[in-house]
Amino acid sequence: MTQLRADVLLLLATVGWGASYLLMKMGLDAVGEFTLIALRFGIAFLIAAAVFFRKLRNTNFKTIKYALLLGFLLFLVFATVTYGLNTTTTTNAGFLVSLTVIFVPLFSIFIFKKKPELRLILGILIALTGIALLTIHPPFKIMAGDLLCIGTALFYALHITVAGVAAKEVDTLNVGILQLGFACLYGLIFSFIFETPSLPATPKGWFAVLTLAIVCSGFGFIIQIMAQKYTSPTRTGLIFSLEPVFAAIFGYVFAHEIMSINGYIGAFLVFLSVIISSVKSTKNQVVVEVNVI
Repeated sequence: MTQLRADVLLLLATVGWGASYLLMKMGLDAVGEFTLIALRFGIAFLIAAAVFFRKLRNTNFKTIKYALLLGFLLFLVFATVTYGLNTTTTTNAGFLVSLTVIFVPLFSIFIFKKKPELRLILGILIALTGIALLTIHPPFKIMAGDLLCIGTALFYALHITVAGVAAKEVDTLNVGILQLGFACLYGLIFSFIFETPSLPATPKGWFAVLTLAIVCSGFGFIIQIMAQKYTSPTRTGLIFSLEPVFAAIFGYVFAHEIMSINGYIGAFLVFLSVIISSVKSTKNQVVVEVNVI
């Protein structure tokens, strides 16, 4: 595989992840929040496990322990973004969740006592300005969904940080696949507690669930694992940073979402902060990041 083909595959995966916010909104019209999580990750796990079955047979207990933790963090990521989409737009969600790129090095500063780089400080200041313009609406009210999506970025950053530790001790492919199964399990448990689990009753609902599972989670995950071997971490990080842009495009074209002038300026500033913060990402941070949104 050439670097160009790898970059194209990563770009296609990023387009899928950008579309996932709109698809989640569609899925929520058919099933409950926790049921949606269980369905998409259950199907994604079955696909990934089928493709990499031989490798999964060598899984050890330490890998399972890390997968349990990472699966729970992944469940929190999607529980917050799924509930957040009930009260915010797909455009806002895409840009706010992209703040993960800034939160990851912040966790490294507090957990590993690393000195913050100037680009990170600059990125944070720009991001805070962008968040204010993107989320604060007259009369100075912030939607609950916006706060939940910021929480999504925090949980996702924690997930990536833990994955970075796990990558030094266990096989990243095995733990990455198993976490999908555990995320499904947690979603299933919560759906029985707080919802009445059911399957989508409409073609539109099934389309949303299957596309989320097969394209955004299953194939997207597999493509990422394969393509990152043939391109640089910096190029990977920059391609991934386009996710909120695609989310905004899908929101505009299919959901007719139109932001205010302040919203567009805020979205641009958040996107700029992501670019500034990711342009020099370390190899470990980029490689172990598992984009399954």
